[in-house]
Order: sequence, then C-alpha cells, then structure tokens
Amino acid sequence: MTLYQLKPRFQKVLRPVTACLHRVWVTANHVTVTALAGSILVGGLVAAYSAERAVLLLIPAWLLICMALNAIDGMLARDFNQKSALGAYLNEICDVVSDAALYLPFALLAPFHPLWVVLVIVLSGLSEFAGSLGPLAGASRRYDGPMGKSDRALVFGALGLAAGLAPALPTWLMWAMPVLAVLLCITTCNRIRAGVREAGHCV
Repeated sequence: MTLYQLKPRFQKVLRPVTACLHRVWVTANHVTVTALAGSILVGGLVAAYSAERAVLLLIPAWLLICMALNAIDGMLARDFNQKSALGAYLNEICDVVSDAALYLPFALLAPFHPLWVVLVIVLSGLSEFAGSLGPLAGASRRYDGPMGKSDRALVFGALGLAAGLAPALPTWLMWAMPVLAVLLCITTCNRIRAGVREAGHCV
C-alpha cells in the first residue's frame, strides 16, 4: 500500500480546478514546467536561508502544491487530449529534477549527512527511471512502492515541517536517510520485478 493508490480520490477533488484551467488555455506541459520552476525556486530559497528554521516550512507547503500540480497535469493530458511526446519527456525529467531540488537542502540540515542525502536523491531518480522503463519492456509505467514519489513527498514534507517548527531535530533522525536509501532500493527492485512479470517473462 502506497500513497499513489489514493491518487484517484485526490484527482476527483481537483477535477473542477483542472476543467477551469483547461478553459483558460492552460496545458499539461504548462503545469509540469510550473511545478519544476517552483521546486527549483523553493529549494534555492531554503538552501540560501537554511539558518532560518521557519523557511523550511516552505518544503511541506510546496510539496503539497506539487502533488496537486502533478495530478492536474496528468488529468489535463488524459481528459483533454493533451498527451504528447514532449509531455512524456517533461513529465519524467521534471519530476526527478524537482525532487532533487527539494531534497538537496536537507544536506545542509543537521543531523543528516550530506552524502546520504545525495544518495537518496540518486536512488530516487533511479527508482523513477526503473518505473519509466516499463513501457520499453512491454509493461505499463510502474509505480510500485514502498517509497514512490508520493511516499517520498510525505516523508520529506514531514521532515521539513518538523525542522521548521522545532529548534533542532533529534540526533536519531540521522538514520532517516539510510532507511530511505534501503526502501528506495527495494522500490527499484519491485518496479523491475513487476514490470518483467507484467511483460510475461520470468524473473
């Protein structure tokens, strides 16, 4: 069970907003690029002013907005016939870059070790790469967990919220990044295994 499985309910809430955006000529690609630009801006602001604890609250706030934007761009593409080759590339690449921009400021935050944060970013990108290779192998785009994009947003949002509200994070949270790294490795393996099975091959 991952947060991705709750996506249909989230989309239902956002459907009126999506229809409104379509009426004013906003496209799926516009939304995708907006999410990327916002993530880079927020990540840059948090990194530049990391000494100010309150600025870390931007991360959970923007991650929530990003989840909405990701759902909206998908609905615009599917419901209003806006699917395109460019959109497919933008969707995958912008998601990975956005995540990296929002996760990287945690490398400046105690008690996290910068190398572990960078490793989590690399493994996050690898897990999405593994999922996006599903169609190439004859399967669907894989979103298997346990640490998919929505789950990572929940974890980093919670960490950003705690860091923004507390004077300092407890030292035991230094283990959060290694645990995330392990879960991301499992996620990548699960996506590969599920994709191979779906394509009708043997693992």
